[in-house]
Amino acid sequence: MNRKHVNNDVHGQDEAPPVRFNGFHTGAWTDLLPSSWVPYVQLARLSPPVPLLLIFFPHIFGILHAAVTRAVAPTEVIRVGLVLFGGSIFVSNAIHGWNDLIDAPIDKLIPRTQNRPIPRGAITPRAAFVFTASQAMISTAFLLFLPENSMLYAIPSIIAHSYYPFSKRHTNFPQVVLAISLQWPIILASHATGTHEAATDESLLCLFLASVLWTVTYDTIYGYQDYKHDVRLGVGSTAVLFGTWGKPVLWVLSNSIVALVVACGQLAGMGPVFFAVAAGGCFVSLNFMMAKVNLQSPESCSWWFANGFWGPAIAISSGLFLEYLFL
Repeated sequence: MNRKHVNNDVHGQDEAPPVRFNGFHTGAWTDLLPSSWVPYVQLARLSPPVPLLLIFFPHIFGILHAAVTRAVAPTEVIRVGLVLFGGSIFVSNAIHGWNDLIDAPIDKLIPRTQNRPIPRGAITPRAAFVFTASQAMISTAFLLFLPENSMLYAIPSIIAHSYYPFSKRHTNFPQVVLAISLQWPIILASHATGTHEAATDESLLCLFLASVLWTVTYDTIYGYQDYKHDVRLGVGSTAVLFGTWGKPVLWVLSNSIVALVVACGQLAGMGPVFFAVAAGGCFVSLNFMMAKVNLQSPESCSWWFANGFWGPAIAISSGLFLEYLFL
């Protein structure tokens, strides 16, 4: 891949790699586990559980959107939510195991990721594959508790998850692939909660597209942690693609998210509370993050990835929940 037009000086000076998500750092609660379990907790990114939350929030969006637009009973909303939360745990375990298994040759060459369980030898590739396959099979079993055709609605996400770790090897858009894999469950969750034409619902598709851009935004920030190493190794990402133009591009993406959330509300006939909380919350939180994040600092990128996603996640979830509450 040609890198001659990429600015290698986005990170102007060396900085110790952040410990978050380095595959070695864990919370104190893991001390209660058998030591042989800890590498699998690290492999699955369960401590801290930010990746799990990023996987589950799209399901919340889809459930609540269907609850509002289809006036679904609270008991059904809770039932579907519990099923999808259980499934999300095992999906998270599976996709992180798969990602680390495929990325191990690259991870061992990057300071931030070289201590992840597979590169450091705490888990063998064979054990990682068995773990990943078992988690994938368990996650699939949760679909049996959802309406007919839910398995079909899950296929696009499964394909995107499977392709994601390979995408960075020949494209600068792995964040787009990741976004589709993580946000397609909005469609699945809405279908599971009663939107039978979920894939063609215009309001829901606007919410899906807003969430795709949300993922591209926060994962591009995440990608800037390893910018200089990715350029050196020829690994593609939107961070590599945007280079020193990262901030302006991310500003545009952030406000495009707000516009799509507004369109979602208008097409669904949402009330003022949705626009104030969901669209207003996204506008404030995303623009604040863009003003504060320093793309030249890996630590700043790591912190804002781990914390900046909360703003849009809470804003959209709360806006939809309050709209449902006041139906």
